[in-house]
Amino acid sequence: MTKKRGANTKLFVLDTNVLMHDPSSLFRFEEHDVYLPMVTLEELDNNKKGLTEVARNARQASRNLEEIIGHRLANLEEGCPLTVNNNNFSTGRLFLQTHAVSVELPMLAGSKADNQILGVVVYLQKQYPERQVTLVSKDINIRIKARAMGIAAEDYFNDKVLEDTELLYSGMKELPADFWEKHSKAMESWQESGKMFYRITGPLCQSFMVNEFVYYEFEKPFHAIVREQQGKSAVLEVVKDFTQPKNNIWGITARNREQNFALNLLMDPDVDFITLLGQAGTGKTLLTLASALTQTLDKKIYSEIIMTRVTVPVGEDIGFLPGTEEEKMAPWMGALEDNLDVLNKTDDEAGDWGRAATQDLIRTRIKIKSLNFMRGRTFLHKFLIIDEAQNLTPKQMKTLITRAGPGTKVVCLGNIAQIDTPYLTEGSSGLTYVVDRFKGWQHNGHVTLMRGERSRLADFAAEVL
Repeated sequence: MTKKRGANTKLFVLDTNVLMHDPSSLFRFEEHDVYLPMVTLEELDNNKKGLTEVARNARQASRNLEEIIGHRLANLEEGCPLTVNNNNFSTGRLFLQTHAVSVELPMLAGSKADNQILGVVVYLQKQYPERQVTLVSKDINIRIKARAMGIAAEDYFNDKVLEDTELLYSGMKELPADFWEKHSKAMESWQESGKMFYRITGPLCQSFMVNEFVYYEFEKPFHAIVREQQGKSAVLEVVKDFTQPKNNIWGITARNREQNFALNLLMDPDVDFITLLGQAGTGKTLLTLASALTQTLDKKIYSEIIMTRVTVPVGEDIGFLPGTEEEKMAPWMGALEDNLDVLNKTDDEAGDWGRAATQDLIRTRIKIKSLNFMRGRTFLHKFLIIDEAQNLTPKQMKTLITRAGPGTKVVCLGNIAQIDTPYLTEGSSGLTYVVDRFKGWQHNGHVTLMRGERSRLADFAAEVL
């Protein structure tokens, strides 16, 4: 590798898990250079077989490498420019390890892949003392080892939507006590098809997002949703109160402010994509199923409900399951069964026979699908529920949401504090990604549910354990 490359351009050594997480990561380092140790190429080769997302990404990464390197043999030492296929963002070069590197790492066993990568980084640091050499890996352990040896190491940040998930859009905003004093000048109000609207002007309106909920909890409580936002003016629509028994949805009423906001979104035919975040027991699945059943069986807006979730076990894997797709998915769908039990109990007058009939009817309208068979499908007039969506990568999330045809509503449920997929963090989860990317779109809605509504025991356990 020539020393001509400026000292101000960094040299990033990539671990295999970065390429398998995002095959396009090769093109994400702008003007800096990328170096791939031979072990990384070896591990890519070992992971290319199969139909998993990881295998797919490994194959795509190999294709990207083939494109960059092409038929260059003579000048690999000089590096291959990363500007291929009109990609003008990355002006750096790609270097491959072209000869054996022997570095004594007295603390580490030499043959392990991670340790070989660390050896390469140490070698590069000695060769190019004027350049900053950084190891990039999604594996926390190799980063800790690197820092112990005085090597610069960092996570792959490019796919991280947010550094701090505390800053994630919550879908609602509390209005200050002096809100009306500052915003009620030249206020207009009108009614349209039984709904109350206000047009307000003032400094806070600039920070509003379309379909964001605003609430004022002082002498006259006021709960509304932002319908339009332009500069310093906004149109607010007063939300329907689903805490009232007369407005119940399939026998379910909202138990708190956030649940009320969630039901307003779920029952709104103009909102095509909804994300509900919240801890266990905040009512995400129950509210979604109640509104899905009402709109499928009573209002007939959707033809059926499709429920899917990522099959990541909490304990050990239980091996191959016998049966059809629905039967194989049944163990994962305990949450669905529990919620259907609750929804069935709400109809007191029906009696046992009536309830059994309702249950059979509901069963025919809810389809349970595995994510593995979603590619190439299009759903028309369906209510699609993606449960445990925090375990999806942004790419899988895109695959699923693009299945939606005309008249389909997609609802993503999840808790980003409970991610079971390796190499996914709160910042890079597909759920965080869609919440951030969709905010402000007029057909999108998001609510972060705060309060658990299971039982005093569950609430106390969540608090103290």
